[in-house]
Amino acid sequence: MKIRRTSAAIAVAATGALLFSACSSPAGNEDDAESTETTAAAEVDPDDPCKQDTGVTETADGNVSFSVGEDEFLGYNSVTPETYSTYNSVVTERILGGFWYFGVDGTICHDETFGTYEVTNEDPLQVTYTIADDAKWSDGTDVTVADFVLSWGAQAVPSEADPETGLFNHVSGLTYGEYVPEGPQGDADGKEFVLDYPTVYADWEIQVEAPMPAHVAAEQAGMTTEELVTAIRDRDYTALAPVAEFWNTGWLSASGELPDPALVPSSSQYTFKENGWTAGQSLTLTANEEYWGAPAATKELTFRFTAADTHVQALQNGDLDVIEPQATVDTLGQLQAIGDSVTVLTGSSLTWEHLDFNFREGNVFADSLPLREAFALCVPRQQIIDNLIAPINPDAEVMNLREVFPFQENYDEVVEAAYDGRFDEVDIDAAKAKIAEAGVQTPVTVRIGYSAPNPRRTDQVALIKSSCDQAGFEVQDVGAADFFDNTLPNGDYEVALFAWAGSGQIASGQNIYATGQPQNYGEYSDPVVDEAWDTLASSVDPEVHLEQTKIIEKQLWDTLFGIPVFAHPGVVAFNSNLQNVRDTATQSTVVWNAEQWARAS
Repeated sequence: MKIRRTSAAIAVAATGALLFSACSSPAGNEDDAESTETTAAAEVDPDDPCKQDTGVTETADGNVSFSVGEDEFLGYNSVTPETYSTYNSVVTERILGGFWYFGVDGTICHDETFGTYEVTNEDPLQVTYTIADDAKWSDGTDVTVADFVLSWGAQAVPSEADPETGLFNHVSGLTYGEYVPEGPQGDADGKEFVLDYPTVYADWEIQVEAPMPAHVAAEQAGMTTEELVTAIRDRDYTALAPVAEFWNTGWLSASGELPDPALVPSSSQYTFKENGWTAGQSLTLTANEEYWGAPAATKELTFRFTAADTHVQALQNGDLDVIEPQATVDTLGQLQAIGDSVTVLTGSSLTWEHLDFNFREGNVFADSLPLREAFALCVPRQQIIDNLIAPINPDAEVMNLREVFPFQENYDEVVEAAYDGRFDEVDIDAAKAKIAEAGVQTPVTVRIGYSAPNPRRTDQVALIKSSCDQAGFEVQDVGAADFFDNTLPNGDYEVALFAWAGSGQIASGQNIYATGQPQNYGEYSDPVVDEAWDTLASSVDPEVHLEQTKIIEKQLWDTLFGIPVFAHPGVVAFNSNLQNVRDTATQSTVVWNAEQWARAS
């Protein structure tokens, strides 16, 4: 076994220069007259967080397989609250291209194959975007301004009946429209548009997501693309009703049922393979022959829907080529036993484990801070680290924040301002006293939900039960395969155990903790938190970000939104005959550059 440790110098986005700088990827659309290799032969700088030119000019036959877990693919539209997860985006990010992507350490990298953008005015902020002349959907339709108007409209047009919610079921709600009220300015069929920000948005650079095809949505709604753009800009609800209906549901899929290829064109290196989805088993993508930039290095990329606890064996058997297994106590030992045919990468991760309370009406924890405090006093966080995490990462520690990681620069300063250590140690007697203060009958049933099977989370729940049942709780393990589809969005739990996978964004937490936001599954609400997020999100000043983060973190502890547990250690393993597999600390997972994976010749 070959083991390499990668360190992620995680960017905290702590300078105003974030407004004007980022990495650029090679354009990838200029022929290299001296290179005819079909596998990656170019030297790759491991210190460059962005994708680099690997010398590939032609797609090689073959297949590379990976599994993010057993959760099925849900659909081409992965930005609804129901589909927004790494399980889905690992696929759609291979199919839908955009102006930027996250590098391995959270750096915002520019994809100049797709297009370019520049700040054309600083105060007020104005950004001009130029789509590459040869950027086309795989059906031959140009990628145009219309695609970005649809993307904006899906996050800007409120429901006619309820202005507080969106007409489109977008995971980010109406955030884009709040900060860019006029939307992309430019001809619908053109290649250049301008965004004007009356109020600066801290994460403006990642606001413009990889777009969905506007011409498809328009056709499904019985209109032209130009008519669609006009309807969005004019808030024509009659015209937009069928558009929103299609956007919300028409790009989602039943298990094993690939959509009509005409509905799901690609703007990146891969597209869906015909008959490539076997329900419960795998989904295969194939190289997009119409892609205008550097081609996919390997023709087929297969995502297998397999349980996390089978990945190491599947890698050894050759059923998987690349895995990103959950880092359990046994994982590294199992990988080491395979030998040099496998290469292992370990490093930092911007993914973190947490226990979230359910604040929905009628839930036992909703209106009782003492009861939430009782539960926090009995959760054995340090024991969870000692038993399950430290054997993989000896430097692991209990995580006491949500927006800053223990390995980031400002962590200690924010902890000092926000958290006094009151829940560091298990205190069963104090927990019993808090339950008595809450005035509820014991035992108090606490269903802990998570996505199962997941051995590490099963072990965590067992440790929590062993401790908290002593205080007067009755912890029930209700882990389920449909946790993200049903349990979490329906609020069918007292405590939710899962991880947020981040990439170093500044204001993304607003969507989780602010009142009424789409990812605030437990329906938590606090005016201090809401106001602090509004202040943070509307500034590019790192000092403002830091001070508001302190306020947010303190209030989340004082009101006990939930309990942070630990930052995930990262482990990647792959067949040693593969080239260009690079670990990342971000939510994109190791497949962030899968189009560059190639077999050694």
